[in-house]
Amino acid sequence: MRFSHYFLTGCFTVLAGCQSVPTQLNKPTSVIKQPLAKAESRPDLSTDIKQTQTTIDVWERLRLGLDMPVPDKKLVNQYRNWYLKHQKHILRVTERAHPYMYMIIEELEKRNLPLELALLPFVESSFDPFAYSHGSASGLWQFTSPMARHFGLKIDWWYDGRRDVHASTIAALDFLEYLYKKTNQNWLYAIAAYNTGEGRVLRAVKRNKRKGMNTDFWSLDLPTETERYVPQLLALADIIKHSEKYGIKLSPIPNDPQIRVLQVKHQMDLAVAADYAGLTTKELHQYNPGYNRWATGPKGPHTFVLPLESADEFELALNETSPEDHMKWQRYKIKSGDNIGVIAKRFNTTPSVIKSVNRIQGNTIIAGKHLLIPVATKDLSHYTLTAKARLERKQNIKRGDYKVNHNVQSGESLWTIARKYSVKTSQLARWNNMAPKDPLRAGKTLVVWQKGAAAQSKSVIRNINYKVRNGDSLARIADKFNVRISDLLKWNQLDAKEYLQPGQMLNLYVDVTNFSS
Repeated sequence: MRFSHYFLTGCFTVLAGCQSVPTQLNKPTSVIKQPLAKAESRPDLSTDIKQTQTTIDVWERLRLGLDMPVPDKKLVNQYRNWYLKHQKHILRVTERAHPYMYMIIEELEKRNLPLELALLPFVESSFDPFAYSHGSASGLWQFTSPMARHFGLKIDWWYDGRRDVHASTIAALDFLEYLYKKTNQNWLYAIAAYNTGEGRVLRAVKRNKRKGMNTDFWSLDLPTETERYVPQLLALADIIKHSEKYGIKLSPIPNDPQIRVLQVKHQMDLAVAADYAGLTTKELHQYNPGYNRWATGPKGPHTFVLPLESADEFELALNETSPEDHMKWQRYKIKSGDNIGVIAKRFNTTPSVIKSVNRIQGNTIIAGKHLLIPVATKDLSHYTLTAKARLERKQNIKRGDYKVNHNVQSGESLWTIARKYSVKTSQLARWNNMAPKDPLRAGKTLVVWQKGAAAQSKSVIRNINYKVRNGDSLARIADKFNVRISDLLKWNQLDAKEYLQPGQMLNLYVDVTNFSS
């Protein structure tokens, strides 16, 4: 199967309050001149490195293995200078990398892969496993959904393997090995292909061959983002390798395992798992960002990544308890009008779980009967890193004067909704933790930030549908609901010269505390 039609984007945005790496950079002030050599083969350095493990930290271990040539190229020099001017960013990201770098380097050495690849998450996600890019890529290694699934990562309502740091690292290195083979064992090609797809890289090579031009990476005509992606990685590798020379401070990481991966066979509440490990629920979720909900999925096995000092405690508690202790169950009496979907939503689970636990075939349930339903051991507000909690925090960041909740209708897209409210598609996507090309499902609630007079501290904005009556005009309706005619026109994509028709439905966003009845 070919993968060139998938786009695995590089995420250059620095998260958690850091600055963004600019696309237009200053002219270089210093240059390191090194010959550009082929990176098709490399010696096995793992034995030499491991012999000195007891006397070095992870960064020193990494320095010993960084051997890709760093050429005297404009973009390499510019990115190096950018990093040198933003040393706080480097320190912040190296702190974030603390739990994972040892594991990543171990896996690279085991496969005899270039250690420069350990720095890809620095470029891709700033080592933030919750990162989500404009290209619908997620996690430390910024996998798109199709590519993630192809390389064995599971994605469902309960779990997203793209954010599971251990699982996604294995998948990313599998992907990079595949790209290395597909691009004629050229690591610069392979790294570029990780960003833009191997098909695009190989086509660029063929074009140059036909024209009698050089076919090294630096001579290829590639998308601008990809042409900057490889230089950024090489500049970063050069700075890490010569950090003392550049006066760069890196967050120290002992050259020992920092995490341990344990397996649990059955569904488990994250709050229970946290108690077993002696962690807060938030701390446990930070090590296990792949879990979308308050519990693991109903079908195991599941893995938990734990700090080394918590793993033994967790394993002991796991051995001393039974699967029934890992979840809380509620006996629910079916009411008239209930259906499985409604009940599942009420208890923050899925219809398939309820049907499986209660051995229900089909969708028929009977009022008066009882269902056994898994429920969270603590209030849902306690689970602060679930997908829902993270989305709500994102949506509530103030971006305008007042917030409108838009209920997505069948056939709508981010583009059509953005046009309706006169905002940019990229803004609408960002406010709702989405990518501009993400599909929408009917019934989903989007937050739209607007500017205008409705921004009052005690305003309660509601979306209402108004049926035009005989004698109504835009001015009369605007006056009745204390809104502006210009807003009425914008919300309903109306022409001010058109007459309203009795029976016509209008969409309004109204401060319900401040309009005449």
